[in-house]
Amino acid sequence: MSEGLRERKKRETRLRISDVATGLFMARGFDNVTVAEVARAADVSVNTVFNYFPAKEDLLFDRQDEVVELLGKVMRERRPGEGAVEALRRDFMDALDTGDWRYGFHEGSDVFPRMISASPTLVARLREMNELRVEALARTLADETGADPDDLIPALVAGQICATLHTLTTYAVRRMLAGESVAAITPDLREQADHAFRLLESGIGGYCVRREGATRDDGAMELT
Repeated sequence: MSEGLRERKKRETRLRISDVATGLFMARGFDNVTVAEVARAADVSVNTVFNYFPAKEDLLFDRQDEVVELLGKVMRERRPGEGAVEALRRDFMDALDTGDWRYGFHEGSDVFPRMISASPTLVARLREMNELRVEALARTLADETGADPDDLIPALVAGQICATLHTLTTYAVRRMLAGESVAAITPDLREQADHAFRLLESGIGGYCVRREGATRDDGAMELT
C-alpha cells in the first residue's frame, strides 16, 4: 500500500529533526547541545521533538531498530545451503565492497566514534545497542532452527558472531581515527575478516544451514 500524505509528512519531519540534531552534535558535541536548541534549529517545538524521539540520544541513534535487527534479517534471507556464518560473511564483505554503512565502516565513519567516546551517555547507549543486537540475533537463530527455549546454542552462536563483527569494526575505526583512509584500510580489513570468518566456520559453520527448497530450518543443525 502506498504511503499516505500524513505518514509521509511525519516521516519527513522525523528525518529533518534527526538530520538537524546530528549536524549540531557533530559541530559542537552531543553534551553541548540541548533539545531546545535542536527544536529551534529544526523549526519545531520541544514537544514535537520528544514526540518523535523520547530520549535525546534517540536523535543520534535514529536507526537503532534497523541496526539491531540487521543480522536477524540477514539470517532470514540467507540462501539455500548457507549457514549463519556464511550468510553473514557474504553480507559483511558486500558492505565492504559497496561502502555501505550497515557494519559501521564507511567513508566518514570516524566522526561518530569521536563524538560517542566524548559522551558517557552515548557510550552507554551504544553498549546497550550491541547487547540488543546479540539478543535479537539469538532470537532469530532460535526461531530459524526451532531451538528449545532452554537451548543455549543460539545465544552462544550469536555472541560469537557479534563479537567477531564488533572486533573487526573496532579495528577499522581505530585505524580511521589514526588518520588512515577507508581505501587504505579496506584491503587489510578484508584479509582480517577472511581469517576471522574462517575461524568461525571451523566451529559453527554448520549451524543454521538452510536446506535446498526450504524457507526455514525445522530443527537445529549439529555443531561441528
